[in-house]
Amino acid sequence: MTELRNYIRTINDFPKPGVGFKDITTLTRDPHGYKLSIDLMMEKLENVDIDLILGIESRGFIFGAALADRLGVGLDLIRKKGKLPSTTASETYELEYGTDTIELHEDSFKKGSKIVIVDDLLATGGTMAASINLVKKLGGEISCVLFLIELGFLNGREKLAADNIISLVNYAE
Repeated sequence: MTELRNYIRTINDFPKPGVGFKDITTLTRDPHGYKLSIDLMMEKLENVDIDLILGIESRGFIFGAALADRLGVGLDLIRKKGKLPSTTASETYELEYGTDTIELHEDSFKKGSKIVIVDDLLATGGTMAASINLVKKLGGEISCVLFLIELGFLNGREKLAADNIISLVNYAE
């Protein structure tokens, strides 16, 4: 996982002073770095029962699509409110200053489906916690939640009601 860290650039003081933003564009634009990230995610999913991958808007789509293709399973999208065209279920969650809402088509999967939710980054855990709640509300079973990066010092995994939480690169400080 150390090699993956070499592809991730930190932009200091973005989007506000004191934040060290983890920029994955340096990883995704490098063919070796991107392939390595997908290969390592595939290794982590080797023994996981999966019916469907859900990618969280928007960077979760980048990894979720490649994983779904390699695994031979479907992909669906968790989007911000108002972006999906059919009947949706929604989940509202707290942000640092206010709230946000995510949505998923109500017919995204059958009840009892084994779901893997993919995103690029686990920070405070709010978006993933809301995504897990949304899947459970629709009758899905969480097989795994998967991240490229975890900001361990923010303790986001403590908010997640999932047994199988995987991150490839953990920034503990």
